[in-house]
Amino acid sequence: MLAQFYPPLMGGIERHVQNLGRALVKRGHQVSVATLWHAPLPEFEILEGVRIHRLRGTLQRMTALFTTDRQHSPPFPDPEITLALSDLLKKEQPEIVHAHDWMVRSFLPLKRRSGLALVRTLHDCELACAQMRYMYLDEQLCSGPTLRRCTNCATHHYGPLKGPVTLYANFGMSALEKQLVDVFIPVSRAVADANQLDVTQPFVQVTPNFVPEEVADETDISLPGDPLPAAGFILQVGDLVPDKGIEILLQAYARLADPPPLVLIGRRTPRSPSELPAGVILIESLPHGWIMEAWRRCIFGTVASTCLDASPTVTLEAMSCARPIIGSRLGGIVDQVSDGETGILVEPGDPEALRSAMQRLITDPQLRARLGQAARARVQAFQAQTVVGKIEEIYRQQLYRAEVQRGK
Repeated sequence: MLAQFYPPLMGGIERHVQNLGRALVKRGHQVSVATLWHAPLPEFEILEGVRIHRLRGTLQRMTALFTTDRQHSPPFPDPEITLALSDLLKKEQPEIVHAHDWMVRSFLPLKRRSGLALVRTLHDCELACAQMRYMYLDEQLCSGPTLRRCTNCATHHYGPLKGPVTLYANFGMSALEKQLVDVFIPVSRAVADANQLDVTQPFVQVTPNFVPEEVADETDISLPGDPLPAAGFILQVGDLVPDKGIEILLQAYARLADPPPLVLIGRRTPRSPSELPAGVILIESLPHGWIMEAWRRCIFGTVASTCLDASPTVTLEAMSCARPIIGSRLGGIVDQVSDGETGILVEPGDPEALRSAMQRLITDPQLRARLGQAARARVQAFQAQTVVGKIEEIYRQQLYRAEVQRGK
């Protein structure tokens, strides 16, 4: 598997790659992950049977290009990563290459020569959008790509130098990717549509993110003391950024009558609110076991995204703990939450609609319990046993296809 980040660097994609690697190992597969090296991590280690190779790239040496401590893959081949992947293919002898982000671009020059099947999960909108999230000027959902709009947006997001380079490189490499990838796996129908892929075609297989069956029981006692408040709070997990709806959530919360505490678990960024309303508790970093404990203790969760949230894992984690979610009616959230059955859907960017839904769940414990139990039943469709089996079938189809082509 190819992924620019891997735990302990953590996020939704990283969690997915980690869970998929673990699940495949349990099913008898040999799994290696090629990822970018970040200090002070070792260049190679084996974690729970998954072989982790951390590679050093050319662009990583240009630290001035990056505004955070995470040095991303570029939208074009990194020469040192391509060379390292060439050596790694000889060493690991894989049958399948499964890519999860722009790190695939460094493999594309090797694709035809290697003869390997290439599977590509799309967690975002990166084939059609240089900043991946389909948010025009970081403020509103994009109405569709055009040269002028995309140039303005990329320049706004990345700056006057990086923006146009990223945009035009992504445009060219996306076209090449569509030629060389054997099968795309968008994590939701919304992601397929945003990336302009036809879901009726056999090379497009919509397959959602998933959670392990045992995730609801996960614990972690590595922290001294108890970092969480007592039970009875509202919970949102995710970076404190506008496209995760943090400002809308805080506006809605401030309007509630006699609300319980609101716990936010996520990283601050330069775009995070500078002040939080009374009753809001921010915890910037927690081990995953403690996040699951937070889901078990809360009364319900929110996923107030204003971006095209592809297939958020946090929703599935809440559902695993029998907690209803109030989510935005967009992206992959609508595939996960059935409005009025397993949770409540509201229009994105509408603080009054969000406030009303929150007040309803606060004052009606019987409704919370009914929605929560239905959510726990619903999440079985998003567990490893179901979803990883679908991914294995995609692998088998590609290996059979490759065998047939060799026979010709």
